[in-house]
Amino acid sequence: MTQKIKGLLLSGGYGSRLRPLTEKVPKCLVHVGGQPVLERWLTALENIDCMQAIVNTHYLAEQVNDYLKLRGNSIFPISQEYERHLLGTAGTLRKHLVSLRGYTVVMAHTDNATDLNLQELIQAHNNRPVGCLMTMLTFTTDKPQHCGIIEKDEKGVIQAFHEKIANPPGNEANGAVYVFGNDFLDEFSKLSSDMGDFSTDILPTMVGRAYAWHTSMPFIDIGTPESLARAREIWPEPRRCNS
Repeated sequence: MTQKIKGLLLSGGYGSRLRPLTEKVPKCLVHVGGQPVLERWLTALENIDCMQAIVNTHYLAEQVNDYLKLRGNSIFPISQEYERHLLGTAGTLRKHLVSLRGYTVVMAHTDNATDLNLQELIQAHNNRPVGCLMTMLTFTTDKPQHCGIIEKDEKGVIQAFHEKIANPPGNEANGAVYVFGNDFLDEFSKLSSDMGDFSTDILPTMVGRAYAWHTSMPFIDIGTPESLARAREIWPEPRRCNS
C-alpha cells in the first residue's frame, strides 16, 4: 500500500537576524539557487508524492500567500495557515493534530537549504529501531554552539539533546526536519499545551525514543547573512542567457 504523506512547513518566522533583507521579504521567500527556500521544500515534497502541504505563516504572510497562489506547478493541495499570533513550533503542530493523523508527516523549518532526497529520510524512518516514535535528520556543523546537538547510541537512538550550549559534546546537529506518524502524535497529544517550542519542550521528552538519521548532503540554515552567503556559494543563481 502506498504510504500517505503530508508535509508541515514551518514558515512564519521574522528572520530578524537577516535584516535589512527581511524587512521587505519573509525569510521563507529569500532566494537560494534562483528560487525561494520554501520552493525547495515544496519541490522535495512533490518528489515523494506528498498528498498535501500545510504552510504556516505570520510575518509578511500576504507575500507567502501570493506566492503560493501564483505557483503554477503544484501537484498537491497547499494550505496556507495564517497565525495571527505565532503559536510556536509545537503549537503549530498541535493546531493541525487532527488533520495529520493517519499520515506519515514530514515537518520541516523552511529556512534550511538542502538538496536532500526526502525519500531516503522516510525510508530511514520506516526502518527505525524498535521503540523510536520519530526520526530526526541530523547533519555535521562547524558551529555546534549555535545548534541543537544530539548524542546517540550505536543504533542511532538519541540519548541526549543539547540546545545551543557553550561547549556541546560533539558536532552532530538537529536539522529541524522530522518524520513521524500516529505513534508519535499519540504521545505528543498527552503533553501539556503549555509546551510551545518543539526543540526545547518536546524533544527532551523523546530521549531514547527518537532516531537520528545523518545526512552528508549540504545543509545550511540561512538565518544569518554569513550562512546565507555560504548557501548561495553552494547553490548559485542560474546563469541567464542573453537573447
